[in-house]
Amino acid sequence: MSDNTFGQDSTLAAVPTTGNWERETLEKLVFATVREQRATRRWGIFFKLTFLGLAFFALWAFFDFDFTGSDSETLGRHTALIEIDGSIESEGSGSADVVIPSLNKAFADSGSVAVVLRINSPGGSPVQAGNIVDEIARLKQAYPAKPVYVVVDEICASGGYYIAAAADKIFVNKASIVGSVGVLMDGFGFTGTMEKLGVERRLLTAGDNKGFLDPFSPQSDKHKAHAQAMLNEIHQQFISVVRTGRGKRLKETPETFSGLFWSGAKAVEMGLADGFGTVETTARDVVKAEDIVDYTAHEGLPERVLKKFGASVGAGMVKTLGPSARPVLR
Repeated sequence: MSDNTFGQDSTLAAVPTTGNWERETLEKLVFATVREQRATRRWGIFFKLTFLGLAFFALWAFFDFDFTGSDSETLGRHTALIEIDGSIESEGSGSADVVIPSLNKAFADSGSVAVVLRINSPGGSPVQAGNIVDEIARLKQAYPAKPVYVVVDEICASGGYYIAAAADKIFVNKASIVGSVGVLMDGFGFTGTMEKLGVERRLLTAGDNKGFLDPFSPQSDKHKAHAQAMLNEIHQQFISVVRTGRGKRLKETPETFSGLFWSGAKAVEMGLADGFGTVETTARDVVKAEDIVDYTAHEGLPERVLKKFGASVGAGMVKTLGPSARPVLR
C-alpha cells in the first residue's frame, strides 16, 4: 500500500502544477511578442534610414549637376572648360549625351569667352564622336565670337582626335600621343578550333547576309569585302573632318591617315596640332581669361549606380546573344 502511494506521489511531482504551466506559457508568449516587436522596429529603422539616404543622395546629385550653372552666372568673364576622359562611348564622360549638354551650357553662358576641351582619350565610337563634332560645328556658327580650343592630356587618338579636329586650335604636351586617323573592326574566328573539337555550328537565318561576320562560321569573301567597304567609308568621313578642321595647317603625307600616331612634338610639326600648352596657359595666354569654369557634367552617385547596373544587365544580354562586330575609331 505504501509502495503504491509512493509511486503515485513521485509521478505527480514530475508534472508541473496548473499554475506553473500557465505562467510558463504566458512568459513564452510575452517574450515572443517582444522579440517580434524588436524585429519590426529594427526593420522600420532600416527602411527609414535607407529612404533618408536615397533622398540625401538624390538631392546631392541634383545640386552637383546644377552646381556649375549656378556658379558661372556670378563669375563674369571666364574660360569654359569641358573634360573628355576615357573612351568615346555611349556611356561615360565621352558620350554625346554628356558632352553635348555641357557644350550648350558653356556656349550659352554670357560670361564665357571661349570653350576649352581637355581630351584624354584613346578613341571609341565614330557615332558618338561624329555627334559631338556636328554639335561643335553648329555651336560655332551660333556663337561665332566664341572660339573652341582643345588641350590634349596624355592621349588624343582616333575618336578623340576626330573631336579635336573640329576645334579652332589644338594644344598638346610634347610627349602626348596624337593621331591614329583610322578605323578598325575586330573579332575572332573559331571555325578551326570547332572542327578539331568536333563541334558543329547550327545557324539558321532569314536573309542571306543575316549571319554577317558570325565568328563561328567561315568568313565569306562577300562579307569581308562589304565590311572593308564600310570601314573605308567611315575612314573617309574621318579624313574629311581632319582636312576640314585643320585646313592648310595640315602637312599631309602618305602616313597622315594611315592609323599611325605620334608624339605631341611631332604632331605640331605635321600640322596635327598648333602648339604646346595646358588648360591654364590657354586660358591665360590665348583666351585672355584666367578664370576657368568647369562645365563638365558630373553624374551623381545614384545615377552612376543605376547606369552601372543597367550596363551590367546590358552586357549580360549581349554576352547571351553572342558577340557582334562594330566599327571603332581606335
